Amino acid sequence: MIKNYFKIAWRNLLKERQFTLLNLIGLSTGLACTLLIYLWVNDELHVDKYNEKDDRMYQIMANHKSEEGLEAIHHTAGPLAASLAAEFPEVENAVTVLPASWFSDKGTVTFNDTHLKTGGQFVGKDYFNVFTCPVVDGDPKSIFRDNQTIGISHALALKLFRSTDNVVGKSIKWEHGEFGGIYNIGLVFEGNPVNAIEHFDVLFNFDLYVAKRPGMKSWSNSDPSTYVILKQGADNDQFNAKIKKFLATKDKNIDITLLAVKFSDKYLHGHFENGVQAGGRITYVRLFSVIALFILIIACINFMNLSTAKASGRMKEVGIKKAIGAMRRSLVVQYLGESVMMAFLALIVAIALVFVLLPQFNQITGKNITFVFDIKMIASALIITLVTGIIAGSYPAFYLSGFNTISVLKGAFKTSVSELWLRKGLVVFQFTISVIFIVSVLVVYRQIQFIQSKNLGYSRDNIIHFEIPMSMDSASLKKSEAFVSQLKELPGVSNVSSYYHDLTGSHGAISDFQWPGKQPGKNIDFANLEVGYNFIETTGMELIAGRSFSQNENSRNEIVFNEAAIKSMGLKDPIGKTVKFWDQQRQIVGVVKDFNFESLYEKVKPCFFQTYPVMPNIMVKIQAGTETQTIARINQTFADFHKGNVFEYQFLDENYNALYASEQRIGILSQFFAALAILISCLGLFGLAAFTAQRRQKEIGIRKVVGATIQDVTMLLSVDFLKLVVIAMVIAFPLIGWAMSRWLQEFAYHAEIGINVFLVSAISICTLALVTVGYQAIKAAVMDPVKSLKSE
Repeated sequence: MIKNYFKIAWRNLLKERQFTLLNLIGLSTGLACTLLIYLWVNDELHVDKYNEKDDRMYQIMANHKSEEGLEAIHHTAGPLAASLAAEFPEVENAVTVLPASWFSDKGTVTFNDTHLKTGGQFVGKDYFNVFTCPVVDGDPKSIFRDNQTIGISHALALKLFRSTDNVVGKSIKWEHGEFGGIYNIGLVFEGNPVNAIEHFDVLFNFDLYVAKRPGMKSWSNSDPSTYVILKQGADNDQFNAKIKKFLATKDKNIDITLLAVKFSDKYLHGHFENGVQAGGRITYVRLFSVIALFILIIACINFMNLSTAKASGRMKEVGIKKAIGAMRRSLVVQYLGESVMMAFLALIVAIALVFVLLPQFNQITGKNITFVFDIKMIASALIITLVTGIIAGSYPAFYLSGFNTISVLKGAFKTSVSELWLRKGLVVFQFTISVIFIVSVLVVYRQIQFIQSKNLGYSRDNIIHFEIPMSMDSASLKKSEAFVSQLKELPGVSNVSSYYHDLTGSHGAISDFQWPGKQPGKNIDFANLEVGYNFIETTGMELIAGRSFSQNENSRNEIVFNEAAIKSMGLKDPIGKTVKFWDQQRQIVGVVKDFNFESLYEKVKPCFFQTYPVMPNIMVKIQAGTETQTIARINQTFADFHKGNVFEYQFLDENYNALYASEQRIGILSQFFAALAILISCLGLFGLAAFTAQRRQKEIGIRKVVGATIQDVTMLLSVDFLKLVVIAMVIAFPLIGWAMSRWLQEFAYHAEIGINVFLVSAISICTLALVTVGYQAIKAAVMDPVKSLKSE
């Protein structure tokens, strides 16, 4: 019986080749999209889930008060980890980490003639009790015995020594600002897996960082991150209640509350509103899961519409089978079997498409996803395909098997009004989703264009930056100052400066500030931007009051604020007034116009500049049109001053665009999936138009005989479908307009949707529908009426 069902199903597929091809293309495309999204979602859900104690691992967030409410940041005070471990019985282990990503540039590792750029991070003594970091060789405790012993990754060991044997005990040179020097290797460890956010090749003792920067001992500073492992059975809500006001017990002037959030959840739930987790990348995961579902539904609708539309060709088959005793149940099984067979044929094509598209998909998403046929993947693909086949074939199966035997055999069966309305409703649903995709793509594209063209308050054009090896001793400082002076003399160089904190969100923060007229209990978080001479001039920032820094020893006693800082402090005529922080007094010499030094998701915050003669990250403004020659001269000058070191530069606008890499990838993926959804919808419309033209063949012939033109017939067949598209737009526009407005509100600065977005969408979808239907309409209209009438 089953063999017979498959034989009949296969014959029917071959008999209706055009409709089989349309269904195969639609279903395979839908399944391919679903599989790609499944792979991406699965990868996203496993980011940072590599730690053995993941279920008990938390990161401590600091909620700072601002004019907009509480702002959650992941930087915490240096002594926090040790205090939490000592004073809270719920804490099994706690560690302070200054991650590699905190530094704006990588350091340089040197062994003999090998020079490599890589990332290093500073960690506390309980690091290996908190994070899963497999040891290849050596003793994890060795790097905490003194400040000159480090750990290196297995990958770095292979690059430096071509082997991991006998690496422990060797010495390498590390150059990264004041942390440069000769270090002994006490440990070789496995690097973080690919699903980790943080990647590094060198581990330093956090005590080294504290020794170089004693400010880390202060409870008012906040550079590192703090992680804890709670004991088995500890309740995180109760723990959060206990630590909330912990900082106030250490310094009564600190008005910052603490919050413990699950470490592996922070990647997907990294957005905070008023100090509470409120989404993040999980929104995109959910969005693309819904997109996969809708694309699959659109493909299923195609199958339903085309199968029911062609039902008239199988009426006699159904009638005869019923007349000789076939039960409705067996007919349902037969027709469901046909749709499931089609779905599994589509799966074969879909898998081939996934293999072809996966390299490009990885390039777009910035991932390294592989299509591995493990049990989970096979089971997921089979279940998705089986469900797709059953859903796609359910309505046609029950519809076909429900024909009345006598009516069918007499030829008196007519299409019901409810059937026509259902078919039209499904077409409307398809194009509603397509319109939603088109509007979404246009809005995302517009926001990305807005981001790339927004005036940030400084110039990022033709500016490169790179790191130089520099320590804080006088000889190194003089050498670095000479290097900067030499760069200024190069042809093609407009200006040169340096920095420690950059303009893309990497900066310190200080709340312990005193200023004239400060109200008791009022604390403001100021972003701290440490820069070299000429930074304001090199970046083209606008001074609205006062002047820039002096370029002499007096600059250490000067400070420049932005507008937001002056407004927050409530200062009038600020130039010349004195502020105090870190027990140092600084005179306000200038105020710069507000500029964006973080993502456009954030409003401009209060910030200040403090300057030094030179910092380890050099910034060079290059004359337009001379980039190639000037960078070559800079490279040569770098080689002259820093022999054996690696010259690696980036353009400032590349760093800015990297802030929105996720949005750009989402935009590209949206375009890709929107195009496929529209393609599937148009395939269904094409098939329905062909069927409609075939069903109305006699009517068209009569109309042409009595004088109808080709244009009249084309319009007759096109208008009905165009009405459905218009209804879809009426439904889609309010829904997607509201949804995209909500998305844009997540940005502190964003583009407006505008009526032209909807006009472009309407014109696009109508044009696609007319082209799709028009081909079949014109084909029917130009047919000889004699042949049309004779064929009936």
